[in-house]
Amino acid sequence: MWVLLATLSALCLGFYDVMKKLSVERNNVLGVLFLNTAFGALFMLPVIIVGLVHGNYGLGGTLTGHGFILIKSVIVLSSWLLGYASIKHLPLTIAGPVNASRPVLVLVGALIIFGERLNLWQWAGVLLGFWSLFFISRLGGKEGFSLKSSRWVWMAIGATSLGAISALYDKYLLTRFEPLEVQAWYSLYQLVIMGVTLFIIMKATKVTTPLRWRWTIPFISVFLTVADIAYFYSLSLEGSMIAVVSMIRRGSVIVSFFYGVIALHEKNIKLKIIDLTFLLIGLTMLVIGSLE
Repeated sequence: MWVLLATLSALCLGFYDVMKKLSVERNNVLGVLFLNTAFGALFMLPVIIVGLVHGNYGLGGTLTGHGFILIKSVIVLSSWLLGYASIKHLPLTIAGPVNASRPVLVLVGALIIFGERLNLWQWAGVLLGFWSLFFISRLGGKEGFSLKSSRWVWMAIGATSLGAISALYDKYLLTRFEPLEVQAWYSLYQLVIMGVTLFIIMKATKVTTPLRWRWTIPFISVFLTVADIAYFYSLSLEGSMIAVVSMIRRGSVIVSFFYGVIALHEKNIKLKIIDLTFLLIGLTMLVIGSLE
């Protein structure tokens, strides 16, 4: 069951990336991100209200519990800030595969922190993931987005690294709190932090790009909320492995990749399809290994 939930999460994340790309194109990134956090908090607000009505303040009802979620909110929001900025400037067929490298970092952390062990199928899938990351980095250099010259690539890598830290932290949080509680409260704290951040930035700098409303903006939150619900419940189930769940979720690259190919007509498609094929084979091996 946890594999199916992770797969559903991956599908929703793919559409989430497409909605982000459509929303931030020639638009104010911080404004779009604020609206995303606002809609996300609104969708999860009923969980908090129902809990409060029944005298449940969530997360054990302690400041320590809420402190744990506040830390998660800061990590996720930092990842989003870097991710939104990078996806605005990078082709989806590069940004997607870079983000798909997140399980490599999660794997290292899972092995060290949680003592997870992978079987041969899963190791084969991870090695193909490594190869895919190396291959797409070489292709990015051909399009002017090399590690040496592009800050947007570094932002994408930073977003991916923070996302990996968040994934490892999630595994810890879900041993202590209910999945919906975690999602609802961190969505609320993210809105508060993002609101303060936006206010400070607007006071300190002059906004040069206006915020334009697009109907794709609320759909960012819709797809992300469903993806997170499936993800949190996947991790909460007995036997779930954070390294495998994270790798399956990176299958979201399929949706965003083909949107970049069909709708945006991005470059070097044949070589990128080769890279994507190896990534898909790797993901398949991980799924097979997790079902053994």
